[in-house]
Amino acid sequence: MTQKERSAYLIGELLKEQPQYRDIAIPQDEQGQKRLLRGLMNVRPPMPIGTEFLAAQDAYLRAETARKGVTDIADLIPVEPEIYLWQGDITTLKCGAIVNAANSGMTGCYVPCHGCIDNAIHTYAGIQLRLACAEMMKKQGHEEPTGQAKLTPAYNLPCDYVLHTVGPIVYGGVTQRDRELLASCYRSCLKLAQENGIKSVAFCCISTGEFHFPNTQAAKIAVDTVRQYKGDTEVIFNVFKDADYEIYRELLG
Repeated sequence: MTQKERSAYLIGELLKEQPQYRDIAIPQDEQGQKRLLRGLMNVRPPMPIGTEFLAAQDAYLRAETARKGVTDIADLIPVEPEIYLWQGDITTLKCGAIVNAANSGMTGCYVPCHGCIDNAIHTYAGIQLRLACAEMMKKQGHEEPTGQAKLTPAYNLPCDYVLHTVGPIVYGGVTQRDRELLASCYRSCLKLAQENGIKSVAFCCISTGEFHFPNTQAAKIAVDTVRQYKGDTEVIFNVFKDADYEIYRELLG
């Protein structure tokens, strides 16, 4: 199947299982299909699906990632020993693990085509990730506390694992507790990576988006914590925005 044929098939299957969306027409253009498919994946509850769908989805997502271009940590140049700064789409990074800035429910963003990193990671990993997270949270029996971390497979992402952590939400000014919890996110991810033999971790800018932690303060906490705690783990500071790149470049010299 071509990518367009795959996306049309996947959309059709998702529409069938959700009666409220059955009257939606499948767009004829590729971009329209991409957007509709992503939206349907985003709103889909965590539940199993057939192997035929998963095979088509996996082939589709891996082809999309290849089209965007994969960046291997082996091709990056460190800015200081075992620390890298890289600007780009974290879902295209080939490394040990990438970090997802999750919410306390830990099953991803349900807003169709939302611009947050949680949405992007769940989209390009595939629907298996939401189900795995839901099963993990059901076993845990309560929402994920801020500052801790969980590990899952990465499914269709080029990395091996995803580390999910819930950063602090800033209301008004940043408190000392906010700073401590953000540092704990970085320590928890590194500790979990080391316990599982993961040699490299790519951190996003935790809490700086929807959770409103000021970017410069968050970056300083990230860099200080990683320098103190990383051991022999290779760390990539992944940024998407130019402003964040400049902040990290200054902090890392």
